[in-house]
Amino acid sequence: MLTVLFFYLFAGLAVIAGFMVVAAKNPVHAVLFLILAFFNVAGLFLLLGAEFLALTLLIVYVGAVAVLFLFVVMMLDVDFAELKSGFLSYLPVGLLIGGILLAEIIMAAGAWVLNPALSKLENVNATPTNITNTEAFGRVLYSDHIYYFEAAGILLLIAMVGAIVLTLRQRDGVRRQDISAQVARSPEDSIEIKKVETGQGI
Repeated sequence: MLTVLFFYLFAGLAVIAGFMVVAAKNPVHAVLFLILAFFNVAGLFLLLGAEFLALTLLIVYVGAVAVLFLFVVMMLDVDFAELKSGFLSYLPVGLLIGGILLAEIIMAAGAWVLNPALSKLENVNATPTNITNTEAFGRVLYSDHIYYFEAAGILLLIAMVGAIVLTLRQRDGVRRQDISAQVARSPEDSIEIKKVETGQGI
């Protein structure tokens, strides 16, 4: 009974926080609601017995990605009022797509049937009993789905390189480091020794 109560608590808060991420007018508040959603999803992972995924979600996403989003939003001087000025022009298309997605969710929920055999299962857990949670996660990720994992890594690498290329700007008057020129320097080109007579220095 307590597990069911915590499930509905975490799931409800996660849904509300996810909605507020989209509905919040202030981008800083949206990032804070995103962090709240991550915390609640981590609670759901703990209820499933996947404590490794829960801690990874908190450390990687909350501790790095969401905080990075927060600092980027706070540091950038973006006029969000100007960005939202054309919101009404996109409203019909957004309502159409939202209606289609809602209809698909209702159709999927109406056709969903609970398997009677699931009610007979006891002690359902996300990890087997003979190995640890981390080992089970590693077996699934690096054995059963290794190709999907590598494909996702390649896509993320391409996205990172593309973002760097798109944001790279060549500016004039900026001194840049030339490694080959530094390595090819000789002492004669770098050092000039002058003999200063006594009393004639600066």
